[in-house]
Amino acid sequence: MQERKPRQIARELALLSLSQLPVNPKKLDTLTQEQLLPKLVLAAVRTLRAEVQDTLDNAAAELQRSNERLLSSETRASDLNTARTMVKEAITYTQTAINQLGAAVEFPELIQLANQDKQVREYAKYIIIAVSENRNEIDQQIGEALVDWQVTRLAQIDRDILRIAVAEMKFLEVPQSVAINEAVVLAKRYSDEDSHRFINGVLRRVIEQKKTA
Repeated sequence: MQERKPRQIARELALLSLSQLPVNPKKLDTLTQEQLLPKLVLAAVRTLRAEVQDTLDNAAAELQRSNERLLSSETRASDLNTARTMVKEAITYTQTAINQLGAAVEFPELIQLANQDKQVREYAKYIIIAVSENRNEIDQQIGEALVDWQVTRLAQIDRDILRIAVAEMKFLEVPQSVAINEAVVLAKRYSDEDSHRFINGVLRRVIEQKKTA
């Protein structure tokens, strides 16, 4: 298993925390930061724990489907081609289960780092603050890069991934290529199958607009 860096873990925590912020948050003063942000990060860690269980449950269900298809191929298949199709389906279900278990294996490391590594928590807070305090400006840049679409109509997880990437590029001095690559990784992990291509395209248009501005 590839070891993930603290900032990668922090981005995931920030992503899970942003969904818990108010729709129109006010500027976070020092007192609010001290009180609210640790609670958001703690809630994100709890969400990750729940996701571990969901992932394991889904993997168990996929393995059960695989077993059922294998039994059906032996007892219900009317011909060889049907049996082969059922076996292929069983293999697919098994592969899905293996992938889900592989993802679940990574979560304990994520949870441990989030709980114990100050660098992870601090960078997650920097991202949350940058997005919260500059949301209008960030959303404007994203909106200008969208083609025949609006920021408010994006899926929340995609919108927050885009916000994190733009905030990192504009306010946290993260290289553009790094911010885009990390956004794609988040999309592959947390969003729909094709979202990472969409997010990659939007962020590249954000960069192009900055060049022509």
